[in-house]
Amino acid sequence: MTSKQRSKLMSLAQSLEPVVHIGKSSLTPELTQAVSEAIEKRELIKIEVNKNCFDDLKELGETLAGRTRSSLVQVIGRKIVLYKPANDPKDRKIEL
Repeated sequence: MTSKQRSKLMSLAQSLEPVVHIGKSSLTPELTQAVSEAIEKRELIKIEVNKNCFDDLKELGETLAGRTRSSLVQVIGRKIVLYKPANDPKDRKIEL
């Protein structure tokens, strides 16, 4: 992903509300499945990490991106932004 593409995704993510919240149990198989389902529907999602989760946020984002086969766009504050384009080019909502 180029820096221009990443910049465009970051600007689109500013208006998004978090769709998944990560709590003290951190990454569970159920949470990974929920993130995977959300990213399949929306392409670009924002995840909020609660204060009772003490994991490293950058590492958490990279792990989630790897497990969901998506790209880590940014980690800012306690929020993680992930992007995964739709499999079918006709279904893509975001053009980079």
